[in-house]
Amino acid sequence: MELRIKKLYPDAILPTRSKPGDSGLDLHAYLPEGPVTVLAGDRHCFDLGIAIELPPHPGEHWGYEAQVRPRSGLKKKHGVMAGFGTIDSGYRGELGLTLFNMSVRGYTVRHGDRIAQLVVCPVVYPTVVDVESLSETERGTDGFGSTGV
Repeated sequence: MELRIKKLYPDAILPTRSKPGDSGLDLHAYLPEGPVTVLAGDRHCFDLGIAIELPPHPGEHWGYEAQVRPRSGLKKKHGVMAGFGTIDSGYRGELGLTLFNMSVRGYTVRHGDRIAQLVVCPVVYPTVVDVESLSETERGTDGFGSTGV
């Protein structure tokens, strides 16, 4: 499988896989104007300087999406987390993401810092069927907290 990536600026950084077998590709901040500090309790939208082309749909009922996910190290060490996001297969614009600073101190991001990860996943395109009822299960309609946690 091939993930086509276009650098929109010469100094943009292509996503990188830190270790063989990692599911995510690290996404790098594109900050040609200089560092940005995300204040405690605040958020900031970052451009990445790249656009992607996911593989073509191999079938009528399934294809691919890309997911933006937080980096666990940023969350654990600094209280900073990227918002989850979905990149649909037809999107060709610049990728961006929002970082949320949930800590009590500011966090500075510099050009090229790894701020999130990109995971390419299969996605199913189901046929939507309007029905009068759903099948019964043991859980039924029991919602939040129904498992005792």
